Amino acid sequence: MRGRVDAQPAYILHSRPYRETSLLLEAFSRDHGRVALLARGARRPYSTLRGLMLAFQPLELSWSGKGEVLTLMKAEWQGGQPLLSGAPLFCGYYLNELLVRLLPREDAHPRLFERYMRILMQLGHSPRNVVAEAELRSFERALLGELGYGLTLDRDHRGLPIDAAGRYDYEIERGPIRRVEQENVRATFAGRTLLDMADDDYQCTETRSEAKLLMRQLLAHYLNGVELESRRLFRELQGIQP
Repeated sequence: MRGRVDAQPAYILHSRPYRETSLLLEAFSRDHGRVALLARGARRPYSTLRGLMLAFQPLELSWSGKGEVLTLMKAEWQGGQPLLSGAPLFCGYYLNELLVRLLPREDAHPRLFERYMRILMQLGHSPRNVVAEAELRSFERALLGELGYGLTLDRDHRGLPIDAAGRYDYEIERGPIRRVEQENVRATFAGRTLLDMADDDYQCTETRSEAKLLMRQLLAHYLNGVELESRRLFRELQGIQP
């Protein structure tokens, strides 16, 4: 990426202090993908950037530079996004961590950006104690598809239609593999679950449960087994609640 970019729709995925007064940012932009930005002086009391570098809030960012880390020149808050709290807040952190870990830098994904914007709005209107299972599964699947790891859900590894009454394992690079009782192999996923996921239909309790397990297995593979910090923190929070 070279030159200057002006008024680019974007969200802050992650920020950390840099030296005494600045911030290093990971931002997800509509037309330039994930970018690393240096917000000089953003931590100074009277900086125009102070208070704007928040996750989950729609921004317009302008930056310039030629290196791996670009210089943030301007930021404007666009408004309209409710603040996240409770379980939806942890869901948001989870999404951000997925994007930081899986999206390559400076690779545009405008459709994924639009999905991210919509799910943040859905999370903003969710009850404080509700995890948005359906929205998370749909986003996870869209993310893998954007990265070239699309799921095969309506046909098995031989190209045969999925049987809603069947039981299937799911192997990466091969897809669903039907199992029969005589094989003495634990079939993990119902055919109905795979078909529901293909239709983005998560009304069924079993579908939500099995879809979560399948996506966790797939993401663990593409994350090279790295445990997400957001998932660990949410699990610990659930453990200490009465």
